Amino acid sequence: MMYAARVSIIYTCVAVTERNITAPLSWLPSQANAASGMAVHDDCKLKFLELKAKRTFRFIVYKIEEQQKQVVVEKLGEPGQSHDDFAASLPADECRYAVFDFDFVTAESCQKSKIFFVAWSPDTARVRSKMIYASSKDRFKRELDGIQVELQATDPTEMDLDVFKSRAN
Repeated sequence: MMYAARVSIIYTCVAVTERNITAPLSWLPSQANAASGMAVHDDCKLKFLELKAKRTFRFIVYKIEEQQKQVVVEKLGEPGQSHDDFAASLPADECRYAVFDFDFVTAESCQKSKIFFVAWSPDTARVRSKMIYASSKDRFKRELDGIQVELQATDPTEMDLDVFKSRAN
């Protein structure tokens, strides 16, 4: 009986070491979303799984719908589309998240592919938008299991094909 009570206490409490606070485990799920307040639409995960497993898309562009407080799919790139098509799909003055399936050839002449997560936050975007996207990024990225490379870009030169090639190796 005493053993069961101790196990119960261990499972229902978690120590948050950064702040030296002990909180019930039920606190975690609601707080994981509280920093940004953004939920992730199920379609975001489903389309990412299709890109990863079936390669039905070259890229996916995601946006935050502030009214609904969730991340949604904005655009899907067809498998035949290029890196230039991907770069053109990102707005010049608004933040976005994107996933790009990058195909490349290694120095040993092997054909490979890596999935890039791009946090697009142009200098011309609204400050509020930049803050919302920055605070939601880690939680959103955790929902997309299988991302191999992360790229933060504030202008188009930070997303050149050469940048992708150097980060892929």
